[in-house]
Amino acid sequence: MALAGLACFTGCSPKAEPGVPMPSMTVSNVTLTATQREKIHLHTVTTSQYRKTIETTGVIDFDNDQATSVLAPFGGPVTQLLVAIGDQVKAGDPLARVVSPDFAAAISAYRKALSTAQTLRRVADVDKDLLKHNGIAGREAEQAQSDAANAEADRDAALQTLVSLNLDPQTIQDLQAGRPVARPEGTIRSPIAGTVVEKFITPGELLAAGSTPCFTVADLSRVWVMAQMFGSDLNGIQVGDSAEVETGNGTNAFSGQVDNISALVDPDTRSVMVRVVANNPGDVLKKQMYVRVQIHSHQERTGLLVPISAILHDDENLPFVYVAQPDGSFARRQVAMGSRVADDYEITDGLNAGDQIVVEGGIFLQFMQNQ
Repeated sequence: MALAGLACFTGCSPKAEPGVPMPSMTVSNVTLTATQREKIHLHTVTTSQYRKTIETTGVIDFDNDQATSVLAPFGGPVTQLLVAIGDQVKAGDPLARVVSPDFAAAISAYRKALSTAQTLRRVADVDKDLLKHNGIAGREAEQAQSDAANAEADRDAALQTLVSLNLDPQTIQDLQAGRPVARPEGTIRSPIAGTVVEKFITPGELLAAGSTPCFTVADLSRVWVMAQMFGSDLNGIQVGDSAEVETGNGTNAFSGQVDNISALVDPDTRSVMVRVVANNPGDVLKKQMYVRVQIHSHQERTGLLVPISAILHDDENLPFVYVAQPDGSFARRQVAMGSRVADDYEITDGLNAGDQIVVEGGIFLQFMQNQ
């Protein structure tokens, strides 16, 4: 009954006659009694200094500065996988084993180079002794020394090939000592410490040396958040601005920092990609996870801020506020909203400094005006 009584302040809507269209009407101001006026709280709009907070969404990705794609260092079929996704590894830990003809060729080449170097070194030493006793010409001795040095360089290059293939050090020692060795398996090893986050190979798969991706190992203590920014929001963002990342699953916000702003505009979305580097304790943030991002600009701005409670929305979801008029009534005023700043909203159009707006009781005014 009380609400019905309050509706009389706004007048009654005319009823259309059958077949006659409703006349267009403008929304009239709301006038209150002294008692009703006591329930309305006002706020005077003033020019404020503030720092902008931009809210957007983003997608988690690995920090590519701390992630490595492990390529097959040699070709051949995979015989055994030694790790699973999620395993923690150290630099040099084995990831998979491969039977590779590259090993047989490299071992054979090293054996030949080792034997040739040893033979030519002995010849050079003999020629050096003969030269002392005038048994050979000096030119022949010099040639022998040159041949031995070249052979030793070839031996060292063949040894580096074995090392680059991650051949077991004991096997290399056996080769140097002339002992027989079993057919070695190639071992794919992790180049960095981190977590195995991707696995691309299966047992029996044939690898191509230097081109087949096998694993991705990443340090997940930090991740990248790829956030999309549009239009005017970019004006207040700079590299170095602090950020907060929220997952929406009840976990605390993760702190981060803007470290890159793309120079290109996405032709499909017309957005610009902003990269935030975020701390990831407990590895909670996962690749391809959608998150909410708040970027806190360090750039100080000047503008009009109004409390969140002052903002209402009409039937078309357009924002407006109620502004106190000189005659004591309250007028609906459409506003253009910018970013949220703590418990306020930035108003870019529709209000002026000195306007008095309703911050408590606006719903009551809207109800009365809609009657």
